[in-house]
Amino acid sequence: MLYEKLTGAWNACDLDGWKACYPSDYTFLSHANGMTMTSDDISDDMMLGMMQTTKLEKQRCLYEDENILVEHSFATFGSGAKEAVIAVHTKKDGLIWQTETGATPL
Repeated sequence: MLYEKLTGAWNACDLDGWKACYPSDYTFLSHANGMTMTSDDISDDMMLGMMQTTKLEKQRCLYEDENILVEHSFATFGSGAKEAVIAVHTKKDGLIWQTETGATPL
């Protein structure tokens, strides 16, 4: 399924592998800060920087089928902030079309 490809690319800082999981009309909604971003808002440098500075632990796929992927992890950001993060990815044509996240500071 897509979960293994996505997490493998993130953990390897494989930007091309990560981008291959998303279509050009991808959107990201963060419920933690109410921010919505599109593919155009997410630069390669920004993503690669996040991959290199954000440590994800206890990553797990809660559920995945052809329509949805739900994952949970504990993230430590470059700033030192830590959060429990749940991500719900809506899939379209085998790719992640939209992501909504919720986070709890730790």
